[in-house]
Amino acid sequence: MPNTERARTLRKKPTWAEKLMWSWLRDRRFNTYKFRRSHPCGIYYLDFYCLEASLSIELDGGHHGHPDQQAHDAERTRFLASMGIKELRFWNGQLRREKQYVRDVIFNALQARV
Repeated sequence: MPNTERARTLRKKPTWAEKLMWSWLRDRRFNTYKFRRSHPCGIYYLDFYCLEASLSIELDGGHHGHPDQQAHDAERTRFLASMGIKELRFWNGQLRREKQYVRDVIFNALQARV
């Protein structure tokens, strides 16, 4: 399946956490920064990506705590860093419990990148 088709498929089935994050980021709602969802980058798909700031936001469910997935995530982070992309990772639960903290981290990262 080509990258764009796979990205469209991912956008059609968002998790509750992705829906919440997208409600914060879409339509330049987050301090006028433009974000994309399910953005293809190499062999990876970035949950949310801001081209202007070269910033990726990833939301992690429980399976990201498994050692094999952690190794995969670390490789992905190295790949993105080699492309000049900073990656922020948040556990899904943080979006519910620490909304303002998550927003502050994203805002500060955007300000530092632009």
